[in-house]
Amino acid sequence: MPDGPDARAAADGHPARPARLSAVPLPGTDRLPPPWPGEQVAVRGGEVFVRRTPWTGPVDGAAAGAPRERALYVHGLGGASTNWTDLAALLAVRFDGWALDLPGFGRSRPPARTSYSVRGHVAAVVDVLERIVAEPGEAAGRPVHLLGNSLGGLVSLFVAASRPDLVATLTLVSPAMPVYRVPGAFSRTLLLLLLPGIPALAERRLSGVTPEQQVRGMVQVCFGDPRRVPRARLDQALAEMRERAGQPWATRALTRSMRGLITSYLRVGPRNAWRLARSLRPPTLVVWGDRDRLVDPALAPRLAAAVPDARLQVLEGVGHVAMLEAPEPTARAVLALAEDAAAAAVPDQARASWPAARRRPATRRHRAVSTGAGRP
Repeated sequence: MPDGPDARAAADGHPARPARLSAVPLPGTDRLPPPWPGEQVAVRGGEVFVRRTPWTGPVDGAAAGAPRERALYVHGLGGASTNWTDLAALLAVRFDGWALDLPGFGRSRPPARTSYSVRGHVAAVVDVLERIVAEPGEAAGRPVHLLGNSLGGLVSLFVAASRPDLVATLTLVSPAMPVYRVPGAFSRTLLLLLLPGIPALAERRLSGVTPEQQVRGMVQVCFGDPRRVPRARLDQALAEMRERAGQPWATRALTRSMRGLITSYLRVGPRNAWRLARSLRPPTLVVWGDRDRLVDPALAPRLAAAVPDARLQVLEGVGHVAMLEAPEPTARAVLALAEDAAAAAVPDQARASWPAARRRPATRRHRAVSTGAGRP
C-alpha cells in the first residue's frame, strides 16, 4: 500500500460511513445524451471551456418547490469535460451543472504562463466556482456541489480546503492522492517525467501515439470492464482524441500536468493533501472502483477515514472513472449527500431566524459544561 508520514497521520481517523443511496427517480439510461454545449469563460491567466448541463427537475415533471442547486465537475489527467456527460444528465434532476476543461485540456487553451501546476488548476476551478455562485437565478449566492475525478479530485480537495465558502458538498471519484510508489499501469514514457530535464523526450514519444491507440489504452487502463463502454462513447472519445491531436499544446499539457501532479506529492507539512483532508469542512463522499488500476483502491477507506464524517462508496468491478462506468449508483450517492446536507442546513436556517435574544451565544459556564472543561 502507498505509504508516507502524511498518509499515515491522515489514516488516524474514524471508519467512514457507507454511502447512502438516494431513492429519487432518475432519467432512463437507454439513450446516451450527446456532449453538452459550452462556452469559453475567463479565468486568471486566460480562458477555459465550460459545458453547461441545465436543470431538468424531477422525472415526473413536478418542478414546483423541487430543489434546484448547482454543481461543478472537474475531470482528471488527460480527460475533458465530456467525461461527466452521463452523470451530469442524471444529476440534472437536482443540479444545474457546469463541467470545465482544465487549462490545456479539452477545448481549453494553455494558461498564459504555460504552467500546469496543481496550484494553477486550483486557481482556474476557484475562478469558475466564483462565477457560478454569482450567476443570477435560483441558488445564486449559494455554495456549489463540487465533484472531481483523479487529478480533478485532488484539485477539488485543495479547492474545498482553501475555499470552503464556495463548496456545498465534495465528491471525490478516485482522487489522485499522494502516493509513494508509481502504479504499474503507468507507461514507461510517463515514468520519464520523474527524471529532471526529461519532459521534452516524453512529449516526443507520446506525440507518436495515434488517437486510436490512445483510446484503446485509455479504455484498458481506466475501466474495470472495458466491455461496458458503449460504442457511441468510444466513437466520441476517438473524435475527441483526433481533435486533440490537432492542438499543438496537447501533449505538453499532459506531460507537464503529470509532472505537476508528481511535484505536488512531494509537498510535506500542512499543505500536504493528506493533512488537508483532515481539515475538510464540506460534507464529503469518496467514490472508488475496486478495479482501479491507476490509484490504489486501498486508499479509499484511508481517505474516507481521514476526512471528517465522510461517506465511502466502493463499486464492485469498476475502474478509475466511476462516473463513466457506473453513473447511476454514483449519481444516487451524490444525490443522497446533497439531500442530507440540505436537511442538516434546515436547523441552522431556523436558528438564524430566531429573535436576537434567542441567538445569544452560550454563557461561559454553559460552554465549560458542554466541552467537558472544568468550572471557571
